[in-house]
Amino acid sequence: MTNSSPTTAPAPSPAQTGVPVVDVKTVTAGYLPGVNILNACSLTAYDGELIGIIGPNGAGKSTLLKSIFGQVKVREGEILLRGENITNLKANKLVSKGVGFVPQTNNVFPTLTIQENLEMGMFQKPKGLAERLEFVTEIFPELKKRLQQRAGSLSGGERQMVAMSRALMMGPHVLLLDEPSAGLSPVRQDEAFLRVKEINKAGVTTIMVEQNARRCLQICDRGYVLDQGRDAYTGTGRELLNDPKVIGLYLGTLGQDD
Repeated sequence: MTNSSPTTAPAPSPAQTGVPVVDVKTVTAGYLPGVNILNACSLTAYDGELIGIIGPNGAGKSTLLKSIFGQVKVREGEILLRGENITNLKANKLVSKGVGFVPQTNNVFPTLTIQENLEMGMFQKPKGLAERLEFVTEIFPELKKRLQQRAGSLSGGERQMVAMSRALMMGPHVLLLDEPSAGLSPVRQDEAFLRVKEINKAGVTTIMVEQNARRCLQICDRGYVLDQGRDAYTGTGRELLNDPKVIGLYLGTLGQDD
């Protein structure tokens, strides 16, 4: 592999042409004044790609997603959406521009039914509800017969399905997923990854943070390994899975249950 050193990006594939859907350019960001979690971090996602982000705890993976979604202050660098500067734009504006985000925890309204949760996903654009409900229940058929069940009574895996479905209700061009397999049983983890793949195949550019590193790299088109707030390694999922440096430094301690 020729791209196993920091700052070296893989050669673009034929699909990686034109303006990137998401282009994170040397972003520095953090939660507290003077304390940076991301340090000149970069990431590029092209139309229709499934991008995986892995790395040790505290590497800045979730912070990167939250920076894209306007939830963490970007202090340096910029974030572009199809060439438009969206740096530090508020989340509601990003949703209207076609960006969806599914956080790892607290990602459903527990007192509302599944259907009400999905309807909340179309708060900004309520027209076309029936069509979008049909779309998301084709991807998550388990929800179709349970639309009147309260979300608070669901298991962790079921809540994750509701959260991803709600994010899809607005028909996003880009979906940001923070640890979709976190806390799930091995069987439910496999189901979660299959659903992510189906969402991506439906035409949604997907950027996924995952602690289950091997499984993430198995399904993604390209991956980024973050370390200390920087993109230390990047390449196709297969390249990273087989790179001795990545295996030795990261895969030896990440995703061991695969």
